[in-house]
Amino acid sequence: MPRTDERASEGPHAPADLVLRNAKIYTMDSGRRGAEAIAIRGDTIVYVGTGPGVAGFVGPHTRVIDARGRMVLPSFQDCHVHPVLGGVIRRSCSLDRLATSGEYAAAVASYASRHPDRLWIVGGGWSMTAFLPDGLPDKRLLDAVVSDRPVFLLSVDGHTGWVNSKALQIAGISRETPDPPGGRIERDPQTGDPSGGLQETSAMALVLSHAPPIHADEIERGLQYSLRMLNGFGITSFQDALVTLGGSSAYRSLDAYRALDERGELTARVVTALFWDASRGEEQIDEFLRARDTYTRSRVRATSVKIWQDGILETHTASLLQPYADRPGDRGRSHVDPGHLKEIVRRLDAEGFQVHFHAIGDAAVRECLDAVEAAREANGPSNGRHHIAHLQLVDSSDIPRFRRLGVVATFQPLWACLDPQVVAFTLPLLGSERGRRNYLIRSFLRSGATVAFGSDWYVSSANPFEQIQVALTRTCVNADGTDSYLPDERIDLDEALAAFTIHAAFVNHQEDRTGSLEAGKLADLIVLDRNLFEVDPRRIGETKVLLTLVGGVPVHGDFGSLESTVASG
Repeated sequence: MPRTDERASEGPHAPADLVLRNAKIYTMDSGRRGAEAIAIRGDTIVYVGTGPGVAGFVGPHTRVIDARGRMVLPSFQDCHVHPVLGGVIRRSCSLDRLATSGEYAAAVASYASRHPDRLWIVGGGWSMTAFLPDGLPDKRLLDAVVSDRPVFLLSVDGHTGWVNSKALQIAGISRETPDPPGGRIERDPQTGDPSGGLQETSAMALVLSHAPPIHADEIERGLQYSLRMLNGFGITSFQDALVTLGGSSAYRSLDAYRALDERGELTARVVTALFWDASRGEEQIDEFLRARDTYTRSRVRATSVKIWQDGILETHTASLLQPYADRPGDRGRSHVDPGHLKEIVRRLDAEGFQVHFHAIGDAAVRECLDAVEAAREANGPSNGRHHIAHLQLVDSSDIPRFRRLGVVATFQPLWACLDPQVVAFTLPLLGSERGRRNYLIRSFLRSGATVAFGSDWYVSSANPFEQIQVALTRTCVNADGTDSYLPDERIDLDEALAAFTIHAAFVNHQEDRTGSLEAGKLADLIVLDRNLFEVDPRRIGETKVLLTLVGGVPVHGDFGSLESTVASG
């Protein structure tokens, strides 16, 4: 690894506030150079280089920390995460870390007993694997523990709502209720009555529109919870992948971000992706423009728009080029008509918005690429840095289009393994040929596409080290001996780190200020308890962050604890 020695233009005459020396610094700059010392003045890096070279930045009041060989990286960025939604759910009726339907029912009963004043029982975190063989939850399980109040529980993948009979009754959902556009009401195959599952946003909205809005204080506390967790994982910039507008919306995220920012409590740099409601029209663009003008301040930028183009494979709501293997004739459904999608993206691109697509199936991916191509033809080149998240199944002919169109591929690498849901649901409904085309991260990199990573928490772990481990091994975390899923798609450590740092910063329009450790950039960095290049890839997920800085200020750990930790390390 080549060494770097660079300083800000004003030179060493003004002392730094902080110097980290004797470190293993991986800068993530264009040359992937290494360094052993870094100096920070205010919120800015003023020197990256050698130990002797940093000496000129040490003054009588400079705090000097001997890192004792610890690894230092630019802090991580998450391009697709749900901090407000996830934080609110974790602080409500959370089913996280539970595994069986019986455990879910007991947790709901316990939560309802502890909160007799709650008019609705709301939460989530349940997995399809608890409801084999079809993955569909039943209202009767909830009715048995809570029958007097409505219950709404979001699945861990965010695409299915599980409700009890009381919720269905309040919403007026019966066997006569038609499926809403883009959604599906699961029904008892014998009677046709709603069985308790609501697929996709439009179907869930039939119930959630009757739920009382969540109080602003609860939303802020949920966001604070998530910020602490993300900072603890070394994440200091992220893109909130689903932000709804309007005072009546279930999660008034923008107000929460602004409130924390104004109080100096927003410990991350945030891009918000404003949700495109597929049931509405292009009048939403005027609302997005007003939101961008109103909320883009300081550490918050309301500059992206989220378009949910399809659902997920496991519920047959992802949009495919060829039918599902277990349902001849069924190709799923796209949420936005492809022709209309082109016009939407053209207008958003012309207004300077980034478009953040959700696309799981190969048809949805192609439709998103076609829309960007149409925008390019109409508007010419732009700096939108549009990106498509998930990309579970992509036709091989579409992979080169990402580079040609300047579309970033945003993967969730934790999913690129043979986890129980993939084995039980995904592979059987795709068939063997399409099962060999899931999460082709290496293929995208080899095509020259820009690849960035996002966790999709709360859907899966927000821990970047676990995600990096899976990207390198294609085996599930804590699954020693499990076969590697498509091992030819494994990537190397430098590529994984770039996807969580400089490439993610590019997606977030921050690469000129963050994403690498270089003089003149913001002092957003992390100190780790181990050198990732010296660790067995199967153990990278165990890595801990000792210190996280945002603009030179600790938001996880502190200088004193770091000094004591490295002294004993």
